[in-house]
Amino acid sequence: MYSIELSQRSQKFLEKLDDHIRKRIEDRLINLGETSIPSDTKFICRDMGDKVFRYHIGDYRVLYKVKEREEIILIAKIDKRGRVYD
Repeated sequence: MYSIELSQRSQKFLEKLDDHIRKRIEDRLINLGETSIPSDTKFICRDMGDKVFRYHIGDYRVLYKVKEREEIILIAKIDKRGRVYD
């Protein structure tokens, strides 16, 4: 089981959301700890040996790194579909 860590940017974004949307996203992020690469994720690239994935949660996208050696999932960015890659 992987531990979940949020970047400062991701944490700030979640704090600004409405409670019901934040709860939905947080629940899906907790599931990443159990299944680090769900079937609806897409591999994006490698960054310093870590795999980077995109995860859909409704109109939102989550970019995250899987640090296999440390068993950590780092949530790098959460944003709406059109802005997540900026």
